[in-house]
Amino acid sequence: MVSECKRYRMDLDKNPLVTMLSPRSIAIVGAGNNPMKMGALQALSIIKDGFRGSIYPIHPEESTVFGHKAYYTPKLLPEAPDLVIFILPAHHVVKLLDEFGELGTRRAIIITAGFRETGPAGEELEKELLEVASKHGIRFLGPNCMGIINTEQSLNVTIAPVGESSGSLGMASQSGTYITQTLPYLQKKGICFSKAISVGNEADIDIIDSLEYLGEDRQTRAIALYIEGLKDPARFLGVARQITPYKPVVAQYVGGTSAGARAGSSHTGAMAGPDYLYEGLFKQAGILRAHSIEDLYNLGWTLATQPPLKGKRIAVLTNSGGPGTAMAHTCNEEGLEVPSFSDGLQEKIKEHIPPHGSAGNPVDLTFHMDTKELSRVLPELIMESGEVDGLLIQGLMKTGFLKSLYPNLKDMVGNGGAEQFAARFIDDKEEALSLPRKYNFPLILSSFFGREDDYTTAYQNYCYPVFDGPEKAARAMAALYNYSEIRKKVGKDTPKPAPQSAPATKIVREALENGSRSLDEYSAKRLLACYGVPVSEEALASSVEEAVGIACKLGYPVVLKGCSPDLTHKTGSGLVHTGLEDEAAVRRAYSAITRAAGKDMAVLVSKMIKGEREVMSGMVRYPGFGPCVVFGLGGIFTEALKDNTFRLAPLSNSDVQEMITSIGSASMLEQFRGMPPGNKRALGAILQAVGSISILHPKIAEIDLNPIIISGKEPIVVDALVTFKNGIA
Repeated sequence: MVSECKRYRMDLDKNPLVTMLSPRSIAIVGAGNNPMKMGALQALSIIKDGFRGSIYPIHPEESTVFGHKAYYTPKLLPEAPDLVIFILPAHHVVKLLDEFGELGTRRAIIITAGFRETGPAGEELEKELLEVASKHGIRFLGPNCMGIINTEQSLNVTIAPVGESSGSLGMASQSGTYITQTLPYLQKKGICFSKAISVGNEADIDIIDSLEYLGEDRQTRAIALYIEGLKDPARFLGVARQITPYKPVVAQYVGGTSAGARAGSSHTGAMAGPDYLYEGLFKQAGILRAHSIEDLYNLGWTLATQPPLKGKRIAVLTNSGGPGTAMAHTCNEEGLEVPSFSDGLQEKIKEHIPPHGSAGNPVDLTFHMDTKELSRVLPELIMESGEVDGLLIQGLMKTGFLKSLYPNLKDMVGNGGAEQFAARFIDDKEEALSLPRKYNFPLILSSFFGREDDYTTAYQNYCYPVFDGPEKAARAMAALYNYSEIRKKVGKDTPKPAPQSAPATKIVREALENGSRSLDEYSAKRLLACYGVPVSEEALASSVEEAVGIACKLGYPVVLKGCSPDLTHKTGSGLVHTGLEDEAAVRRAYSAITRAAGKDMAVLVSKMIKGEREVMSGMVRYPGFGPCVVFGLGGIFTEALKDNTFRLAPLSNSDVQEMITSIGSASMLEQFRGMPPGNKRALGAILQAVGSISILHPKIAEIDLNPIIISGKEPIVVDALVTFKNGIA
């Protein structure tokens, strides 16, 4: 991973987290000797977890804090500390930050809450904070955060001990709980951070800065993100796209429901967005999505500790049929394969399992207590065979299981206690533990015993993921495979908007100058055609005779539609007539449209496009996101079925191809019921054009192309709606 990280380079000299996570000296404002207060707890974490730099407690009354000289005011400090941490009432923070700025300190962590998240008064206080920080060139985390962890340098400014553990999973979180209160929970699971960053309100340094830092950090092999909302999704996408081809990123987003957005806003003031936009953003960025905090940790730790999965073939090795079957089933559900082993490999396996065991894959030892077979002999046979790419093991256990049996056995084995009894059976695990690294082979385990079992403890200590359920282990293996697929496509092509079209610019400008809130359908299609979008062949008619002449020129059958910038939905108003086969039908339709409109109106005469498959595309600008392109199932069921997907503009080739294949009805674009496969390249070009138009013409608020009919193989836009922002220039 280190060598691969050299393939991209971000300007970390400008990232304020570099100094913040590697300070030579720290001042702690609010550090006291009362261990029931946060200031004392965070001071203890810095002291007890082994920070090797200078520590300066700032307290108005205490002369020493946990053996360190305390100072009444920053002005008395012997030097300007590299980092200052604030843990005191909010109304004191601005003044003290100013004093540290005068002293020369340029980095701060503001643990204190009571700012933007509390309402208008707190918002004003946060503005003052930013003004003072800007005056002195101070960069800060928070307010309303829980600090940082850097296990590489024994730096922990959170409230909970980290100890001597050092790992490879980096985390940035908009919830402080997930990098501090969960530390004991993570220790039980054998999960260790490399770096962890709580961003709080993100008044200055945000989660994107943190992602950028972790992407370049050599200790960090995978990144976990807990997100309640993003201030700048476009920048997030740009940073993530540079990282994910070389380092896996997994994220949990919880702001996509009304309850989640409301809670996130009250907590950090973050701006949430609809879940479907974040789903598309993560896919576009090459980020794996977690749907629970447990999955965020589990998948992140797996990605941080296991070598790349080279294919989708997985072996399942188990001492019990049920969990092994569950593993195999989940693998198949997640797109992995559990192939039957060759006859030769099965014969080798049979030499080491009971006669009633299964050698085919899953390999089932059916309650076999010889851990040597389950941990070393069979795994090596499987790894060296070349028939699979990853290994799942269920039920590797010893002391935990024996201790659970002790109450029934103590009359026979003596009353020395469960620990003493189990200790008799501890065996050497070194060869088994080194085996996966010898073959550079992904290994994930599940066990119903935690760290009370010597095998769970040993494998966790060697940084192998051990899950408490077989399905969880299988899903973690799927995450390895999904990331291997991401590496093949993300970052391979750069999205670029098309050159701006002068005729298109003229169409937009004239409509805006006329005060139009939207383009009429004919103008909308001319705009699309300027960017290469295939549209139905058509012309405008201002009289029935003109309509008949156009229809004859186009060839029957034709479609007639009322055409005006004031019309957004025509079908239900009697303004659309389809399948017109002759001149008489055109005359009747023209008269009907005129009557329905109640006034003279231009009529659009279009060649009737035939096709049984309909899709749609378009663009919407969601606050904070910028232009988002949509693709999905088209026609009258678009809103009911909501089979669609979104991406931020502009779109790369890989973006559009993934959009096309990710909707639920994607199979209809393949060879389907005698119809040829749809032209996905042409469809992709339409999506890219929509993205380009939205960037090149920022006054356009929304685009709706529905339906796009697949005629034979080719997609053709037969209806188009383009609306403007408030209808003004």
